[in-house]
This record gives sequence, structure tokens and C-alpha cells, in this order.
Amino acid sequence: MLLNDKVASASPARKSAGTDPTAATLTATLGLAAASWVVALRQMNGMDMGVATPLGSFAFFVAVWVSMMAAMMLPGAIPAVLRRAHDGGMRAVPVFVGSYLAVWTVVGVAVYALYRPHGSFAAGAVVIAAGLYELTPLKQHFRRRCRDSARSGFEYGLRCVGSSIGMMLMLVALSVMSVTWMFVIAVIVLAQKLLPAKAAVDVPLALAVLGFGILIVIAPSSVPGLTPTMADVIGGASHGKLF
Repeated sequence: MLLNDKVASASPARKSAGTDPTAATLTATLGLAAASWVVALRQMNGMDMGVATPLGSFAFFVAVWVSMMAAMMLPGAIPAVLRRAHDGGMRAVPVFVGSYLAVWTVVGVAVYALYRPHGSFAAGAVVIAAGLYELTPLKQHFRRRCRDSARSGFEYGLRCVGSSIGMMLMLVALSVMSVTWMFVIAVIVLAQKLLPAKAAVDVPLALAVLGFGILIVIAPSSVPGLTPTMADVIGGASHGKLF
């Protein structure tokens, strides 16, 4: 009886020891994502000028981009982060998350180098390309791989860039500093990371993106916030973030 009592009393302790790291990892990851939303929203305030949005200085844009990626991408990365914590312990989590965000930071540097304020036609063309990419086998390959275990944050990041790059280019084309589009794209990316690939869902989404791109090309005035107003230009200048 005494031995059974000791085993019984030890079981809850072992269970608690096993779940505490999981709870701590989950709390820390969601907390970082939430804090990043707050930081990103404050940095982006007054910057949305639709397709004419300037990126500002390199340091400013990278700071905004990293905050955006942490806010948008970390919630969907939670299963991978938890698996890494289980396999490598809590100490492995910061390295995994940091290297994962480093991959997205490189994407941001590329965006800064290539981006120019543009017109509605160019925005529509990019959105159409994003919709077409959603239908490709390459996208589906990375979509599945982004749900698998990864040995490092770099490996996981590359998979997820391959899965989400179309949606991110759509964000950049419409307005990289738009809180509304940031939220919409974040929801889509989260759903694609957490839910299994199904043609019944993925194909209609791709067709909707394609249709939206065509709408932008033929009737850009029907899309709110796509082109800046004079108030937007003056507001952006007053924030001192145009250069």
C-alpha cells in the first residue's frame, strides 16, 4: 500500500513537470506575438497610403517588418515551437524562434530592396500572381511541409516562406503598412498553418484572390484604401516617417 501511495503521489508531479514547459512555451510564444502586434500597430500608425505607401528608412522598415512577422507568424508556428521544446527542452525555444524570425527578416530586406510605391495595376498583377501561386504544386508542397516537424528554425522558416510568400506579396502590393490587410493576411496564414490542406478550401481561396486581383485591375476605385487621399499624404508626412 505504501509503495502504491508513493507511485500515485509521484504521478501528478511527473504530469505537472511535463505540462509546465508546454504551458510556459505556449504562454511565452503567444505573449511575444501579442506584444509584437502592439508594437507593430504603434509603428504603423499613420503610415498606410495604399499602393503609394513609402517604406521609410531601412532601420525603421526592418523594425516594423520584424514586429509584423512576429505578430503574424508566431501564432501559426506554435505547434512547431512546442515540438521543439519537447525535443530539445526550453533552452532550444529562443534559438528556434529567433532563427525562424531571421528567415522572415531576410525576406523583409529583399522587400525593402525591391519595393517601390506603385499603381493599382501593378498591385492587381501581384495579387493575381499570388492567387495563381496558391494553385501550384509548389505551394501545396510547402503548405504540407510547414506543418511537419523541423530540426531548426531556419528549416522551418524556409518551409513557411514557401507556403506564405504569395500572401505576403499580396500584403506588400496592397499596402505593407495597412493594419486591416495585415490582420486579414495573418488570419489566412494562421488557418493554412493549422489546418490540413483541402482542395475544397484551398481552391476557393485561390480563386477568390484571383478574382480580387482582377477587380483591382479593372475597377481599382472599388477597393477602399487602395489609393491615397491628400489627407493620407499629409498625415504620413506629419508623422515624419516618409523618409
